[in-house]
Amino acid sequence: MKHFLTFCLLAFAITARAQGVMQFEKELHDFGNVPEGTMATHEFKFKNTGNQPIVIANVQASCGCTTPDWTKTPVAPGKTGIIKAMYSSAGRPGVFNKTVTVTSNAATPSSVLTIKGTVLTKDEIKPTLTAAELAKSPKLVLDRTVHDFGKMEAGQQPSARFTVRNTGKTELVLGTLTSGCYCVGYKNTPSPIAPGQSAVIELVYSQRQLGQVSDAVTISSNDLNGDTKLTLKANIVKDLVGTSIMKESSPAVPFK
Repeated sequence: MKHFLTFCLLAFAITARAQGVMQFEKELHDFGNVPEGTMATHEFKFKNTGNQPIVIANVQASCGCTTPDWTKTPVAPGKTGIIKAMYSSAGRPGVFNKTVTVTSNAATPSSVLTIKGTVLTKDEIKPTLTAAELAKSPKLVLDRTVHDFGKMEAGQQPSARFTVRNTGKTELVLGTLTSGCYCVGYKNTPSPIAPGQSAVIELVYSQRQLGQVSDAVTISSNDLNGDTKLTLKANIVKDLVGTSIMKESSPAVPFK
């Protein structure tokens, strides 16, 4: 009986020690100064220094302005995984300090990671930059700055394709779209554009106001020379089919 109890205690001790250990390279990242409109992104890397796989159950950000992502597959002992934190700086000038909480089956089941920095508007950044620094900035150039959808039905969501070229020296990262109507968005999240390269972006337009409309749209990015503006136009009607039928059924005027 004594030997059996000793065996049970030993087995329990071994089982208790059989856990994954999440060891981060660092738990705080300071972005420093961030141009407003960009998505500040950092990957926190960790290594499993334990003896069992680590499974991340959830990663919760402290605010809606921070979007987390993480390694979804089990991280075996000796292997590495990541926790990605993405902070949207659009419309949020000033100092920020946000956290993401990682929940897992590791020996320490909850870990808190922190990102911080200062979001600067383009007007704040430009005076502090030299001509040489501005010359290294990415440069956003559109193939055109106006798109007219023509006649469209209220409630429709047509899209317009624009070609964006980066004529600058570093990678161009497109940020948020802003408009007075709050009716314009990206159909798909645009990827970074390398220097000298072009990409097609597709903007979805969901204007419901009837009549001739013209909406100014601002594209934010990490182009330090300033934001880029374009205009979307359309003639919004209540019912395209009804309008067409009315025209076709109009009575002919007899000759006199």
